[in-house]
Amino acid sequence: MATSPLRSTAVQAWLSRRSPAFLTLYTSFAAFGIYFAIYAYRRPFQVVEYAGLRWGVLDLKTALVLGQMVGYTLSKFASIKLGSEVPPARRALALLIAVALAEVSLFFFAFLPVEWKVLAIFVNGLPLGMVWGLIAFYLEGRNSSEVLFAALSCAFIVGSGVVKDVGLLVMRSMEVSFWWMPSVTGLFFFPLFLLMLWLLDQVPPPSAEDRLQRSERRPMSGAERQAFLRRFAFGLSLQLLFYFFVSAYRDVRDIFGIEILRHLGYADMLAVFTRTETLVALGSMAALALISLAKDNRRALLANYGMMIFGASCLGIGTFLLDAQLINGLVWVSIVGLGAFLMYIPHAAALSDRLVAASGCSGTSVFLMYLMDGVGYTGLLGVQLYKSLFLGQVSYFHFFRQFSYLLALFGIVALAINALYFFWRTAPKAPQGPPTL
Repeated sequence: MATSPLRSTAVQAWLSRRSPAFLTLYTSFAAFGIYFAIYAYRRPFQVVEYAGLRWGVLDLKTALVLGQMVGYTLSKFASIKLGSEVPPARRALALLIAVALAEVSLFFFAFLPVEWKVLAIFVNGLPLGMVWGLIAFYLEGRNSSEVLFAALSCAFIVGSGVVKDVGLLVMRSMEVSFWWMPSVTGLFFFPLFLLMLWLLDQVPPPSAEDRLQRSERRPMSGAERQAFLRRFAFGLSLQLLFYFFVSAYRDVRDIFGIEILRHLGYADMLAVFTRTETLVALGSMAALALISLAKDNRRALLANYGMMIFGASCLGIGTFLLDAQLINGLVWVSIVGLGAFLMYIPHAAALSDRLVAASGCSGTSVFLMYLMDGVGYTGLLGVQLYKSLFLGQVSYFHFFRQFSYLLALFGIVALAINALYFFWRTAPKAPQGPPTL
């Protein structure tokens, strides 16, 4: 069997002899570190407001965001097959190529004329759309998967804030233009990415106990993927509809955070993104870590849904408290951010992993993660186009505030229905007794 050129069999063997707690800590560190570094190739351009610049009928920032999301979305749908079938020996190389292509696209973004910059950002989204699933291969199917995915999820919460603050620092202290800032920021993070890629590729495969508790994980054939989707058609359809809006909500808050914070009066606060997102990351990671304690996969599914319902409630309650002037704007941004990520993070990993385990299927959950992400980014595109074309005069703050109330109401109802549905559909079948006379 072929092995990865980055992998050291001696290091992997040494890790396989360590305690489960040590291996969990090591893998969490590597997963967090690599995705944290990868965010430097995706988010920095979004901290710029591009005031007064347009691309056709759209303002330039909206066009850039949509361009990247189109590339990202196409990549997610293509990866349902292509990404989920990457063999283990080529996963590290695939991650390296994806990040290298993303950085090259940022160089083109810097010097291409304005009308072509959207194309550069579209190309940037194509390779980056694959990286989540490629990293997830190293984490799924383990007794500690919730903790590992919590660490990975913290990376995109903290990373999004930190790389934006780094981007601002690059422009202010190094006097780099906002066109060159994304590629310069990417170069700063490349050594960290290489280190974390090497560390991640040393992670040994799931143990025999992991396979017993979470089922064997292997790439699914097309027929197996279709059978799984038919089996849970109703629940997955409702879940994908919910994720359509959750993903859009989370990214509106993330991408247009500077506009929302400016309306609230906090845009010029030092390291404001790092402050708000660190609190959100800690709360989200703590919640997922608690769910990892559940050994029974069906009960863990219920726990995931309970966490998401609580997240939906945070959106409604937090916005009501802001409207009643009982909290300030910075606290509100943190509360709805926590709610958004408590709803979003399970879709990114833990929900798919537990559903596959509870179903008894012997296959990877990565294809389901790609499917959810594809639908989620389609939601961002749809909501963003709706906002730009029909609510162009409405500020992002007011749009986001109304979105918070609507998603809270829909989320609580949809999640409660699906919690009951999946608990029923994954119930073990009673053994058939001998026929009675």
